[in-house]
Amino acid sequence: MSTLRGRFGPVGLPEWGRCAVMGVVNVTPDSFSDGGRWFDTEVAVKRGLDLVAGGADLVDVGGESTRPGAARVDEAEELRRVVPVVRGLAEEGVVVSVDTMRASVAEAAVAAGARLVNDVSGGLADPAMVPAVAAAGVPFVVMHWRGFSAGMNSRAVYGDVLGEVVAELRQRLDAVVAGGVDPGRIVVDPGLGFAKNAEHDLALVAGLGRFRRELGLPVLVAASRKRFLGRVLAGGSEEVPPARERDAATAAVSTLAAREGAWAVRVHEVRASADAVRVVQAVREAAAAGTEGCG
Repeated sequence: MSTLRGRFGPVGLPEWGRCAVMGVVNVTPDSFSDGGRWFDTEVAVKRGLDLVAGGADLVDVGGESTRPGAARVDEAEELRRVVPVVRGLAEEGVVVSVDTMRASVAEAAVAAGARLVNDVSGGLADPAMVPAVAAAGVPFVVMHWRGFSAGMNSRAVYGDVLGEVVAELRQRLDAVVAGGVDPGRIVVDPGLGFAKNAEHDLALVAGLGRFRRELGLPVLVAASRKRFLGRVLAGGSEEVPPARERDAATAAVSTLAAREGAWAVRVHEVRASADAVRVVQAVREAAAAGTEGCG
């Protein structure tokens, strides 16, 4: 199996040679974006395959909504939702990520074929998560997190949001590495929308390059359909466009993220973002060819 290489070290996933596109399959009845549409296992697997056909490089399967104010689902129900979908997609040759805060779900998903664990809590929600990921030897997405969804909005207080998020992520990364996770298999996520308001999210998007420079790790950008994009599109109006009307804005962030060297973007509708990252890569290659020609 080929691996992503470079100064980040082997991430343990296929090499795409550009910013990757991670498609989202929410096997939940209450997602902010598409609640209930992919709740059935067969429908969810088909959705994942459709995302790949539309340009997704990997598919992120989650069984617990992390929208602001969301209540937690119990472990048995999360396992019931997630594992069959992971298995079904993996059997079709899809590169699958599991979106979970529970070690037991991560372990079961990896056993079913998942090749990456995407934990929005960065291992803070479940003390068993870091040891489980370390033992499994799979890539681990560590997101900036200040607490569970039910109370996250009250924690959106920063003096310097970019500096504080970088510092808090660095502290968390130290703990994850100390817990046995190979630093060459870690991806960081600034946590757009998690304990942040629209101004915070925009500042983090503007500073994406700083995460890669200062933390020295691949960066996942998960802006898809989030509230800050709705606020931007509303232009000061109280009528914020619904989540499904924010895909063009999501693709704009995907373009910015790819230009800043993001490892991947996580999106609900993949076509526009898949096109965007490929155009960014083509422009980058053209610029490099032009530079070489000037020699």
